[in-house]
Order: sequence, then structure tokens, then C-alpha cells
Amino acid sequence: MLNALTAQEIAAALSTLPGWSGNTSSLTRTYSFADFKVAMAFMHQAAPAIDASNHHPEWSNVYNRVSVTLRTHDAGNKVTELDVTLARLLDLCASALV
Repeated sequence: MLNALTAQEIAAALSTLPGWSGNTSSLTRTYSFADFKVAMAFMHQAAPAIDASNHHPEWSNVYNRVSVTLRTHDAGNKVTELDVTLARLLDLCASALV
């Protein structure tokens, strides 16, 4: 089983993840893009790396926005290092499209 991060570890991680918020239960962020097409490009660009990591976000799209919630189900729906790593990956993918 994966170890959940402490509140202090999450706070330290969030200090390096602009735009993200969260607590021991989840990390969240909403990305805004120029339009629907770019929002979909973000999701499609991120999907292969997400699938390869076998750690999938809860995400949804409404027009130019993609809302993301990260938590690790195998850790009792708590935040783990997998979620922090996925947040960084998503930020990298988004930065290429902004």
C-alpha cells in the first residue's frame, strides 16, 4: 500500500505547484485555455503519460476549462507522492499549450 503524505508534506509540495490547492484528501486545480480545442489538446497530450504511470486523474472539461482532482485510491483516497508527480506532469503539459 502506498503511504499518504502528511499535511506538512502536502504544504511543502503545494508551495512548488502554483495554481494547485489541496489537503490530505486531494489536490485540485482548474486549468483555463484559449478555447475548447486547446483544452482537449491538453487532455490528449497528457493521456499517454498518465496511462503509462497507471495513475489516473479525476478530470472534467467544460469548454476551455479542465478541472482536475488528484488522490490515490490505493492509499485510502489520500494524497501520495504519485499525485504530486502527476500534478507536475499536468503542469508541464499545460505549459506547452498556454
